[in-house]
This record gives sequence, structure tokens and C-alpha cells, in this order.
Amino acid sequence: MRLNRFLKLCCLLLIPLAALTVGANRFLASEKKDKSLFRTAPVKQGDLISTISASGVVEPEEVVDVGAQVAGRIVSFGKDASGKNVDYGSVVQEGMVLARIDDALYASDVATTKAQLGYSKTGVLRAEADLRQLQAKLYQTERDWKRAVKLGPSDALSYADYDAAQSAFEMARANVEVGKATIAQAKESVGQSQAGLAKAQQNLDYCTIRSPVNGVIVDRRVNIGQTVVASLNAPSLFLIAKDLRRLQVWISVNEADIGSIRVGQQVTFTVDAYPGRAFKGEVGKIRLNASLTQNVVTYTVEVVTDNSDGKLLPYLTANAKFLVHQRQNVLMVPNAALRWSPKPEQIHPDNRKHTGSPADPSADDGPDGKSAGGVVWGLHGSFVKPFKVAIGPTDGSMTEIQSKDIREGMLVVLGEKSSKTSQQTTASPFAPQFSTKGGGGGH
Repeated sequence: MRLNRFLKLCCLLLIPLAALTVGANRFLASEKKDKSLFRTAPVKQGDLISTISASGVVEPEEVVDVGAQVAGRIVSFGKDASGKNVDYGSVVQEGMVLARIDDALYASDVATTKAQLGYSKTGVLRAEADLRQLQAKLYQTERDWKRAVKLGPSDALSYADYDAAQSAFEMARANVEVGKATIAQAKESVGQSQAGLAKAQQNLDYCTIRSPVNGVIVDRRVNIGQTVVASLNAPSLFLIAKDLRRLQVWISVNEADIGSIRVGQQVTFTVDAYPGRAFKGEVGKIRLNASLTQNVVTYTVEVVTDNSDGKLLPYLTANAKFLVHQRQNVLMVPNAALRWSPKPEQIHPDNRKHTGSPADPSADDGPDGKSAGGVVWGLHGSFVKPFKVAIGPTDGSMTEIQSKDIREGMLVVLGEKSSKTSQQTTASPFAPQFSTKGGGGGH
């Protein structure tokens, strides 16, 4: 009985002792583990893709704005390829009727000008008849004048009759010229009437709006019964995209990034309509007319993309990435490793002549994306030591480096641990631990 009590007492004493031993071991291990005051990350080896991100809008490659050149009321729409009234998304062919404008006034103008043309043609016939009369009169006066010349002023022909014959002949000859001019004037009047008729007929034809190209109706901007007024600017009735199998993405690129954009550059982009799909394209044109918005200068870059499957729709918002550099199987470090520089007392005594100026991982001084160089810091006991590196392109978080002294897996310093982290690390293992999951209280 006493032996059982003794064994129970020993067990009760051993359990707290074991807990103390485990806690002490954990405390010592954490002390040893968190002895370093630096945050580090390993050097990685792999593929790196450097891109420029921007946003834009999907646009048809070529759009035709169909307007009206005459004023009037829309009375009907034409039929599309499927026999339905022309509407949004209708497929149309060149010459197909899109809409008709009330042509009553223009038909009246055509009838009026036709009548004027007939009157002008009648004037030509009358002028020609008058000319023949004048020519006959000229022929008569010319014979009278020739007889008067033969007789001359004498007892048979007085001076007055002689002068009258001469005057009649001259007048008849002048009247013939007047008759010829009248015919020319009448013919010009016919030409003027024909031009007026052509104008009136053209205005009448303008009442029928036809498609100038093959394409798809992107926008219909009028309704039946609506009156369009053509004055200085032709009112827009339809917007037709010539070919939706090839689209453009108009992307606004910041002036800081435009130097890395070139014609033919590969581009990938996504649209919210298809969140799981990436579309491909290439830079077709860099527009030179920059825009200034809130003191930010941007350039419009046209990206050409294939839309044979018809998935992309005009005017979708696109989030694009321009492929600037692509590196394979290279060494990479976090950008913070290139920006951090230690205090003099943190540098190993053998390397304290190196001050360790931070490098800019976004520097790009050459066509291959490499800058003059930089420095990363590795651990050396409780100190750090510098490693000179050649800096390559960056993807925004990782940067390519080249150095004969650095290998994959080597730890590089990103910065110092905060005092809060050190206090939490050195806290007693026996202190109560509070869960941070869920909604915590404010500080």
C-alpha cells in the first residue's frame, strides 16, 4: 500500500519536471534559432519573366461611321443578311440598305429640275429656229447689198437706198451672231438644268442609307420616326466594324515604361468576361500623340490580336502585360536584398572598407537588361559580408543576378528583424499564449 502511494507521488513529481525540461529545451532552441537579428531569404534559380503591366480597351481594327447627308425623318430600316431589320450585331454587305429617310421633298425637287431641263431644251430648239430665220434674213440682205454695190449711187439708186442696203446687210449679219450666242446660252442653260437634276437626284438617293463596307453593326443610333438634321456635321446613324476577326487593344502606357515598348513585342492580356483565359497579341503601333491626365503623361499603344473564334467583344477592358525580358535558369534574389545596406558595425571586420551602397533593381542600362552592378549581403557568423553582383531584369519582386561567388540556396540578407519580433522570440515559453485567430481587439 505504501509502495503504491510512493509510486504515485513520484509520478506526480516527474510530470512537472518533464514539462519544465521540455519548456527549457524549447526556450534554449528558440534562443539559438533567433540569435540572428537579420531577415534572410535563399537565392533561387529558375525562369524570370520581366513584364510591364497596363490597361486598355478592346477596339475594332477599322470602324466606319455611317451618317446622313440629307435631313429628314427615318421611315424604315433595311434588311440584314438573315432577312431581319438592321439592328445591333447585324451582318451587312456593301451596298445593302440600312435605312430610308422620307424623300417627299427631294422627289419634288427632282420633278422640278426635270421640268426646268425640259424648258431649257425647248429654249435650245427655239434659239436654233431663230438662227435659221436670221440666216435667211442675212442671205436676203446680202443679195440686196451686192446689187446696190453693182449699181452704186446713181440716178437708178439714190444715196439713201445705197446706205440702207448696206446697213440692212450689216445688221442681218450681226443678228446671226446674236442668234448663235442665244443658242450657246440655251445649251448652257440645259447643262445647268442637268446639273440641278443630278444634284436633286443625288439628294433623293441619299434618302436611302446604304452600307459602304462589309461588316457588323456595332451601334445603331437612330429609331424609326426620328428626324435627322444634316447641317455642318453629318449626323451619325450606324457604326460598322469592318472585320471583328482582328481586333486592337488600345493600351495607355506610362511615359516611364514607353521606352521598353517596341513594335512586334509580345503581349498577353485578360478580360473580365473570360477570367481564366489569357489572350495573345503583339504591338502594332506606338502613337506619338501623348495625353496628359492629372500631370501623368501616357502614350497609346495599339496591340493587334486575332479574334477568329469571336470571343472578344469590342470595348471590353483589357489588363495587359508587355513581355520585356525573358530569362531561363538564372539566379534570382528578392528586390529587398539589393536595396538593403548594413550599418558599419554589422559588417565583418575584414570587409568594413566596403560601405555597401544599395542598388536599384529596376535599373536597365543596356539592351540585355543589365546595369553596372550592385551588392547583396550574406551572413558571416553574427556579421554580414558583401557580394558584388551584376543586376539583370526584374519581375517586380525578384531580380536576376550574376556572380561567381553566389550559388543557389545561399542566404542573402533582406533586412533587420524588428524589435517586436525579437521580443516575441525571446519571451518565456511558460507565458500564456493567446490565439490571434478571429477578430482581435483594437490597439
